[in-house]
Amino acid sequence: MTLEQRMAAAETRIFKAVFPNTTNHYDTLFGGTAMHLMDEVAFIAATRFSRQKMVTVSSDKIDFTNPIPAGTIIELVGRIRHVGNTSLKVTVDIFVEEMYSEHRTKAITGTFSLVAIDEQKRPIPLSK
Repeated sequence: MTLEQRMAAAETRIFKAVFPNTTNHYDTLFGGTAMHLMDEVAFIAATRFSRQKMVTVSSDKIDFTNPIPAGTIIELVGRIRHVGNTSLKVTVDIFVEEMYSEHRTKAITGTFSLVAIDEQKRPIPLSK
């Protein structure tokens, strides 16, 4: 399998319902909860790509462009964007859809860097 095929095969999608226990005082998804879910999706995509122990080393940028109201469905999509020697970058988008209509919009985009580690938690080369 080529590198591009492996990157495409590692794409990860997760759906969640936004319930009131995950919202803030504005009745929208709490930013920390969104970041937690995004980091989880980035980790899964990185692990599916590398099949190695991976850890998050940074979140490069997260843009909150639209609020995510309670009572909606979100889809998190993680895609490998760059592969280096020991690390890779994953872009995670969150799309929000209304439960009872076809309306869907992108709400959040973030980029996460993850690194492959050995048993002593030191960086190691990614299997390419």
